[in-house]
Order: sequence, then structure tokens, then C-alpha cells
Amino acid sequence: MTARIFGRVAGSIGALFGASVLAFVFLRLAPSDPARLIVGEFAPEEAVEAQRRALGLHENIVVQYYRYMRDFLTGDWGFSYSTGTPVSSAIEARLPATIELSLYAFVLAFAAALILALLATYRRRPVVDGALRTVSFIGLGTPPFWLGLLLLVTLSGTGLFPGPEGRLQPDVAAPPNVTSLYTVDAVLAGQWHTLGDALWHMTLPAITLGLVPFAFLVRLLRANLLEVAREPFITFARSKGLSRWTAFRRHALPNAILPTVTAGGLVFAHLLAGSVLVERVFAWPGVGSLVVGGILQQDFAVVQAFILLGAASYVAMNAVVDVLYSAIDPRTRGGQGLQG
Repeated sequence: MTARIFGRVAGSIGALFGASVLAFVFLRLAPSDPARLIVGEFAPEEAVEAQRRALGLHENIVVQYYRYMRDFLTGDWGFSYSTGTPVSSAIEARLPATIELSLYAFVLAFAAALILALLATYRRRPVVDGALRTVSFIGLGTPPFWLGLLLLVTLSGTGLFPGPEGRLQPDVAAPPNVTSLYTVDAVLAGQWHTLGDALWHMTLPAITLGLVPFAFLVRLLRANLLEVAREPFITFARSKGLSRWTAFRRHALPNAILPTVTAGGLVFAHLLAGSVLVERVFAWPGVGSLVVGGILQQDFAVVQAFILLGAASYVAMNAVVDVLYSAIDPRTRGGQGLQG
């Protein structure tokens, strides 16, 4: 057990280190000069050089990396000249919007995948199964930003859903800030109109963001359910007098859902880190929009922090998946967990 925990920790540190090095090196190789962008195109060379020294860009890349990681680990993530605020403050202000949208998209994707996979495999109805496979193929091949634009053109123009106006209508006040998640804060404050408006604004972005994860999860769960349903222990459970549904629910689903739990954790981490273009399409005031602005304005500090936080989210979700495995499958407890 100790060796397994040590291996996990070492692997996590290695992943974060690799992500930080790649992000730092590739951003430094970009054909741009942050100092010039800060002081302006027509500033004298002396001002550019002074700014370059202030940013530490005159040092070799190893020293720059060491100083950046030292500051990052102590909470100093740099200064964003595109927003005029520290990077940590800019991300802190926008992160709740990204978390809320990602949670909503994940719940929609996972719940839809679970329900439709059960419907398609429980009685093996060819029409339902074929339709589900078709939808999953389309979902996997649909670019999210294109789907978002299509939904905006076809649905927001009719008034069924709002356009790209953020988390709430302009005339709806945000609920009292407790968690910074509008839906949760609206429930805590009993502001049901605000709750409905927040959910209404999240629906199209969440569908757009969740389509690809849904397509992946439903295909995975469907394949696992079909495989487990043919196992001898399902036949044995039926021979003991259990109904088809009871045997399917108690024995087939818990065994088939294990790989889906693993994938679900990584999918959620991907939603947190991969909502960049979707947030841009819907003018969602999250971290994704901040990163797009940072890329367009070549704001290295914002992009580097986002990459590191994205890598950290994958590491954290891997740890959560390990805990869920132990809760769902008792065979993984007692130091005999999954290897990898």
C-alpha cells in the first residue's frame, strides 16, 4: 500500500513538473516580446530593455524557470498585464464560473450517458441501440465551438434561450456571494427566479461542453454493460430467482460502471481545463475567456498558470477516482487496489 501511494505521489509530481517545463519552454519560444507588448510598439529600446529586466527576461531560461516555479509555489503567479491585476486574483475571480459550468455539463453528460446506456442494453432494443450509437458518433465528431455557434443561431435567436450575455440577464442581480456559484447561492438565499435564470443561461453552454464527454461515456458504458451482461455470474443471479432488472441493477451495473467512473473523473478534469473556446463563444466570464485573451495578447503569466492548474486538476481527479474505486468495488480495498 505504501509503495502504491509513493508511486502515485511520484507520478503526480512528475506530471506537474513535465507540464510546467513544457509550458514554460514553448511559451518562451513563441515569436513575441512581452516587454515590447507592455511598454508599447513605439517605446524606445531603453524602455523595452528596462521592462525586460523587470520581468527577468534577461536571465537564461533555467534561472527564469527556477524563479517562476519558486514564486508560483509561494502563491505569486505573476502579473497579468492584459487585465492589470495579479494572475492569482484574475483566476480567482473567474474560476467559480468555470467550475459551475463544468459541473453542470458533467452532470448532464454523465446522467444522460447512464440512462441511455441502460435503456439501450437492458432489453437490447435494436432501434434504441442504433440511435444511441449514431448520436455518440456524431457527438464525438462535432467540434464544440461549432455546435455552440449553431445552438446560438438556432435557439437563442428564437428567444428560447439567451444569447451570449454571461451568467445572468443584465437586469437580474447576482445572489449574495457565499460560494460564488450562482445556482448554489441562489438556493441558499431562496432566490428562485435567480436560480432559474442562472440555469437557463447555463443550458446551451453546458450542452455544448458536455456533448463530447457524453458521447465518450455512453459508448464506454454501453460496451461494458453488454460485456458484463454475458458473464456467468449474471446467469447465476437470475437462477437464484432475481428478476432481470434486479440482476442487471445489482450486479451488471456496479461492475460495468467502474471504467466509466475512471473516465468520468478525467472527463471532469478535461471540462475544467478544456472549456476555453466554449466560454469564448458564449461570452461566459470564466477562466477560459481569460486564457483566450491571454493567448491573443501573449500574456505568458496567465497561460502558464492555466496550464499548471489544468495539470493539477487531472492529478487531483486521479486521486478522487482512486477513492471512488474503493467505495464502489470492495476488491480494491485493503492494499490491493488497481495498479497503474
